[in-house]
Amino acid sequence: GKLLVYRDNLDFFRSLDVLVVAEKTSLVLRKSYGLTRPLLVHTRHGAGDRAIGFDRNSAGFDHILCSGAKIRERLMSEAGIPGDAISVVGYPKFDIARPSVQFMAGTAGRPVVLYNPHPSPHLSSWYRHGRDVLDFFVDNDDYQLIFAPHVMLFERRFVVTVDRLRIDRPGKLHERYLRSPNIHIDLGSQASSDMSYTNAADIYLGDASSQVYEFLYRPRPCLFLNSHGLAWKNNPDFEHWNAGPVIDHPRLLAEGLKLAQDTHLSTYLPVQRQMLARSFDISDVPSSQRAATALLEFMERRGLQTPAAR
Repeated sequence: GKLLVYRDNLDFFRSLDVLVVAEKTSLVLRKSYGLTRPLLVHTRHGAGDRAIGFDRNSAGFDHILCSGAKIRERLMSEAGIPGDAISVVGYPKFDIARPSVQFMAGTAGRPVVLYNPHPSPHLSSWYRHGRDVLDFFVDNDDYQLIFAPHVMLFERRFVVTVDRLRIDRPGKLHERYLRSPNIHIDLGSQASSDMSYTNAADIYLGDASSQVYEFLYRPRPCLFLNSHGLAWKNNPDFEHWNAGPVIDHPRLLAEGLKLAQDTHLSTYLPVQRQMLARSFDISDVPSSQRAATALLEFMERRGLQTPAAR
């Protein structure tokens, strides 16, 4: 369906000077339809570590706006993109992030855990262990749980990944999860992507989602679920798993959650601060303004008349 949208609107796309996108499907305009205009600028999709974010397709863009030094370095080394084709602009989402919101009553004294599984079958904890995770919280009301997975997890009956040709079914949620008073479930509202939940939670529980970096904007305890037995240490695709303990099964949740909280200040807080600094180049100038400036400068270098010049 998305490919047909491009095919049916080629005249519209030809009319543009620059197309600024957060996804890579737009590269089809060049690869399949041969358009030399518009110029393509990629804003990327989050600040995560997944290998697909640094594949050779990234080099198909004329310019890239990225959040920090870590992203720029990996784009140069893994995707072969020259440094002058990348602008580090910070993270515009932080300019408009919602403040912390309380989603459940009676949270005093009970930590709020955000469970945020990714949709990719070869990386996500959901397909193998997700219901075990929810069962744990149903039976342990000394925690409050926000279950807010990646918005695409339950969007379709089947989830297919392009980077590792895998397919799986997310299934349905049992009524007991929906009725549990200490579980708040959101499968895709605006709050799932505007940092409402990453700001509200006390503990992050996840696997491969880049939202962990948004959670680390205000460092707090993290716990990661390695459902696939991945060899993650010293692997840049899982650098975020250095932000907290890693467990391989939900039967270790009680121990893992306690460990994440007990060791946060002494062990993981310094690591999280380093990760944050490398992932996000934040300055006194709003990131959205820096991105707009970088975009105008790119247009001027390519001989395009900018709004200021007009």
